[in-house]
Order: sequence, then structure tokens, then C-alpha cells
Amino acid sequence: MPALRAHNLSISLDGYLAGPDQGRDNPLGIGGEQLHEWIFETRFGREMTGEPGGSTGVDNDFGYAGEQNIGATIMGRNMFGPVRGEWPDHTWTGWWGPNPPYHHDVFVLTHHPRPSLKMEGGTTFHFVDDSPRAVLDRAFEAAAGKDVRLGGGAATVRQYLQEQLVDDLHLAVVPILLGGGERIFDGLGTLPGYECTQLVSSERVTHVRFTKAER
Repeated sequence: MPALRAHNLSISLDGYLAGPDQGRDNPLGIGGEQLHEWIFETRFGREMTGEPGGSTGVDNDFGYAGEQNIGATIMGRNMFGPVRGEWPDHTWTGWWGPNPPYHHDVFVLTHHPRPSLKMEGGTTFHFVDDSPRAVLDRAFEAAAGKDVRLGGGAATVRQYLQEQLVDDLHLAVVPILLGGGERIFDGLGTLPGYECTQLVSSERVTHVRFTKAER
């Protein structure tokens, strides 16, 4: 049965997925880039940036696992770019250049829809203003039997956790404090309906997996 999975979400010790003051100059907020240094030290991360080398081991394994059997992606508008409110035009096409790394349909949650955007390499961004469940149904249809990946930001992940639509949540806990930014667990209480099914540490981060108790 296809699942909604969130993988390689880097989180600070104080619960932030991004630092404060996100914008074009600071896509991950002030200090937020520290959250992702671990993955770019791996072979998986180096491949994403077109660089040779990189470490193998636990971090690398988790990196690759997040790419397996994914047929569509859901993300929030903040992850797509820094533009807020009404789109002034359609010149912004994402952070990833002309050939984004997704290579499938990506559904961007926004209150300000715009026409779908076809990119090189098979990625098409769809800008949708609908309920989390309705968007997930569209994503499952586009994935054609494969799983759907849930990207950031924190508010988007929180919406899907609130409705218990996430089947598998993988967090990489980075030993830093950001002191502000975008938190993931606010308003979720004890995360009812989920259980910790994996806990393993590397030299850089601690990997925690939460799985929905009943699917």
C-alpha cells in the first residue's frame, strides 16, 4: 500500500527545521545551513551536488533510503521559494535551477495558485490550494503506485502530522541550538498515533523514525 513518507528532515535540538529570518539570502534562515552539513558529507550528498567522494555508513544509508520508491512530492510554498503573498509574476521557478532533483510531479501548497510549471528532467510543479487530504490524493494518483514524499517546511509537515496522514517520519537530530525559526512539533502534543520505531546515531546526527501505529 503506498505511503506518505518524510525523510532526512534535519532538526535542531530545540526543535527547529529552519532558522529565523528566512529569505532569498538565507533560504534556511539564519544558521539553518548547519542543519544540513551532515548530509553533504556523505556520498549521497556529494552526488546531489555533483561532487566526488563522500562518506558511507549510517548517514549515507539514510540519505539513499529517502529516495527509494518515490513517485511524487508534496512541499510547502516556503520550501519552493522566498516569494510571499500574491505572485508578482511567474519568473521564480524554485531554488534548484532548470533541472530540479525531483524528476516527477511536485505539489506545492499555496493559497495563491499559479499555472503548473514544467521543468527539465521530468519535474512538474503544481501550485495547489486545497486540503492536505485532497492534495495527498492527487499526489498518490500522480505517483502511480509508488510512495509520496513529504518535504518541508515545518508548517507543511505539521499539517500532515495533525491529520495523521504521515506514515513514516525520519528526523535527523543535529546537535545545535538555533533559538528561533520554524518549529515542527508545536501544537502536536505527544504526537498521538505514532511510535518511535528506530533510533540510531552517527558521529554527526541522531536518526529518529516515527511510524504511524495503525495504517
